[in-house]
Amino acid sequence: MQYHMPSRLYFGPGEIQQVSKVLEAKNPVLVTDKGVVKAGLLEPVLDQLGKIPVFDSIEANPKSDTINKIAAQLRQQKPDLVIGVGGGSPLDAGKALALLATNPGNIQDYEGKAKYVTDPLPFVAIPTTCGTGSEVTWVSVITDVDRKFKMSIKGPELYPAVSIVDPDLIITLPKPMIASTGMDALTHAVEAYLAKPATLITDTHAVKAVGLILGSIEKAFTDIQANARQRENLMYGSMVAGLAFGNADVTAVHCISESIGALYDIPHGVANAMFLPHVLDYNLPACTRKMAVLARTTGIDAPSDDQAAKIFIQKIKDLSKTLQIPTFKDLNIGSDQFPLIADMSFKNNSNASNPRDLDPADYLNILEAAHRA
Repeated sequence: MQYHMPSRLYFGPGEIQQVSKVLEAKNPVLVTDKGVVKAGLLEPVLDQLGKIPVFDSIEANPKSDTINKIAAQLRQQKPDLVIGVGGGSPLDAGKALALLATNPGNIQDYEGKAKYVTDPLPFVAIPTTCGTGSEVTWVSVITDVDRKFKMSIKGPELYPAVSIVDPDLIITLPKPMIASTGMDALTHAVEAYLAKPATLITDTHAVKAVGLILGSIEKAFTDIQANARQRENLMYGSMVAGLAFGNADVTAVHCISESIGALYDIPHGVANAMFLPHVLDYNLPACTRKMAVLARTTGIDAPSDDQAAKIFIQKIKDLSKTLQIPTFKDLNIGSDQFPLIADMSFKNNSNASNPRDLDPADYLNILEAAHRA
């Protein structure tokens, strides 16, 4: 059993004010998106660091051509540190750019595990949503625009050197973002607990995260400014879920959501929320006992594990409705596209981690079930 998480963590309200104290760099650059800039979330960082280069062109589901273009500029500027501020997209992009700043070629050359020769630059992660987990993982997910495929770039040196997780940064997060990123974090926690590579250590983190997220997400969604405790618990749960899936893995939910995200640019958290209960329905025969543990952790009392697990799945379905998550049918993806999505999902690197074996036909059945819901 192995567990690895070398990042130095700072967690709590106001921790963003520690940026200048914990960073040691002469020539840092900052990677983010335009939404973060518009929300004013860069101000507490730039107030401490002064005028540094800011690359704010990162899009949702960050694209390989965007990454490669910025990397060419970084190689000219020769930074000594990359800072990522935002949700999962800027953080994943920041990791990829830290890698390309010290290695030649395009990001597509580094798909897989530790394909780089030179260690990436140090990376600092500052999440501004409650769902990424990227602040404590060794993975960068980038969409290859030519293949319309989400690549996983991995390596132990891609862990952030420092992560600053400040719940106050999500105080202005819009309701749809609270819903989608919160459900993303829940998916991370549940999948990490059920994944085949799960260990005692990752199980402990995953169960804790499920309790934190389900105990806080509805009040945070209702009024995130007024519910400070729930805001903190949601952010904490997201981080702890990252500790879990970063050392275990995810399962078929991510296999589907990453395929749909690559093909149709659907927000990652929304896609995860859509498919989580349907994958749980499929996986139930293989992990009834573990699902029942999650159910009882969240206050569900039922005489049998099977009943408890089924109530837990229904609770997630009901929660998605409460949080106004769209349904799969709302995406207007034609059923003629389902075989392609199913095939891509089957080829995803995390398919083998699912607790119950799936082939393309099984993925097709899950897609059809989600479309009927």
